[in-house]
Amino acid sequence: MAKAPEEIIRDEIRALSAYHVPDGTGMVKLDAMENPYQLPSELRARLARLIEEAPLNRYPDPGAGALKARLRQTLGVPAGMELLLGNGSDELIQMLVLAGARPGAVVLGLEPSFTMFRMISTFVGARYVGVDLRENFALDAERVLAAIEQHKPGLIFIAYPNNPSGNLFDAGTIARAIEAAPGLVVIDEAYHPFAEKSFMVNLARHSNLLVMRTLSKLGLAGIRLGVLVGGGAWLAQLDKLRLPYNVNTLTQIIACEVLQHGQVLTEQAAAIKLERGRLLRELRSVAGVTTYPSDANFILFRISHAERVFDGLKQRGVLIKSLHGSHHLLADCLRVTVGTPDENAAFLAALTHTLNA
Repeated sequence: MAKAPEEIIRDEIRALSAYHVPDGTGMVKLDAMENPYQLPSELRARLARLIEEAPLNRYPDPGAGALKARLRQTLGVPAGMELLLGNGSDELIQMLVLAGARPGAVVLGLEPSFTMFRMISTFVGARYVGVDLRENFALDAERVLAAIEQHKPGLIFIAYPNNPSGNLFDAGTIARAIEAAPGLVVIDEAYHPFAEKSFMVNLARHSNLLVMRTLSKLGLAGIRLGVLVGGGAWLAQLDKLRLPYNVNTLTQIIACEVLQHGQVLTEQAAAIKLERGRLLRELRSVAGVTTYPSDANFILFRISHAERVFDGLKQRGVLIKSLHGSHHLLADCLRVTVGTPDENAAFLAALTHTLNA
């Protein structure tokens, strides 16, 4: 007789909850940190013509050479550094954790932060150690350094700016952590377009530093492209875990073309930052709301009865993210993506009606 799933699937996997993506159909969708702006019609028409001629009967360029060259220029990759591409940052995180998953290996991350650092570590059987941030979501230098000394992690993930808090950690404190780390330190700069500060320029200074970027928050979430930048000695080993043809033909074509018109994305990011400031000011004027500074394209705020407020917003056609219950530092916290002016106005109106109901 065939065995049941509980006899085959590892205990730690069965104990997990799958990553849940709610259905936002027909709603003002402000839950996933997406760029709310479409590409200009002229650029979309150009993409349509390129896709029409795409050799879909052939496998993609396995090394994505043209795309890497374009990314090297667009991202300002320092001379001597190499690139590794993934199907979104998630695949890159998986490669990194798999590569170092020796028996007893430790992956260290900050808490709360991007949930996939912990989840993927669990997937591959690595031990994940989370180090709590301060109550204001600042980095606690002594706590982090003590954890590095105690656990000697082979891999450390630091989101910069952090998700879900939205803040940039002190760069000097991060540098101290890099210098103290016995293994790799990966700085996840998914929200770089809205923060502009980066550790890319520090790659030559720290041999154990890698920087991760994505095009998802910039405006190309639909093509799923993650980028890892760092020394060739590290990336050559990590590349062994990359599945063949992991970056598909359409992703390569679209990314190459759109990045040639990078000013479009820069202007959209600037518009989002302006709206971020306006939305922060509006939220700060709402009684009972505590906001946190953001260098990303979202805002974390705390409000009493957060789950009730979240449900009230959904009933009024606005979907944001509830973080209540995900970590003790996020009690009564909600996170809203910065949308278009109209979307932000709809969110604020729904919030007012919910609180007054």
